[in-house]
Amino acid sequence: MLEFLQRIGGQVGAWFYLIAGGLAFAEAAVMVGLVLPGEIALLVAGFAAHQGWIGLWPMVAIAVGSAILGDSVGYEVGRRLGPGLRASRVGRWVGEDRWRRADGFLHRHGGKAVLFGRFTAVLRALTPGMAGVVRMPYLRTFLPWNITGAVIWGAGCVLLGYGFSASLTAVGRYLAYGPLVLIALVLAGYVLLRRWRARRFTT
Repeated sequence: MLEFLQRIGGQVGAWFYLIAGGLAFAEAAVMVGLVLPGEIALLVAGFAAHQGWIGLWPMVAIAVGSAILGDSVGYEVGRRLGPGLRASRVGRWVGEDRWRRADGFLHRHGGKAVLFGRFTAVLRALTPGMAGVVRMPYLRTFLPWNITGAVIWGAGCVLLGYGFSASLTAVGRYLAYGPLVLIALVLAGYVLLRRWRARRFTT
């Protein structure tokens, strides 16, 4: 699996910036998160950064900026289209149960719902639009919580993928040398056993 990712990553290269950033943006802007959670793309991007195919901190900045912008677009879509979006074909595809969950979540937590919703795929896709529908104040409430959630989520996912890749590298190194160490231990045990038996028979 690691070799497969390395082969693909070497070909994709800097396109990781566009792919991961685009999915992080589209998650709430066009509700792509209902199908493909954006954190998967950001985790892979973190892996790519550790492999040296892209830069870590530029990817973190792109992840955070894309998440902020995507939620802001989702908010504006909800504010402008309002109930019509919910009654549309896309809204029916989303399902009334999901809309109800997002609506109830928003009313229970207010502005904090924008932050809390960031960490659940369905709510991450729907909460910004619902915030726009109910006309949550954008500058005073929505944007500060949106920025906070985007920084924690976007940077966290990329760094988690980066750390996971470092762990894979370490595991791979141990797996590479592990058999040699095991062979050495078996040989050492065999030599010690022979010496112990030799002393036992001479005494």
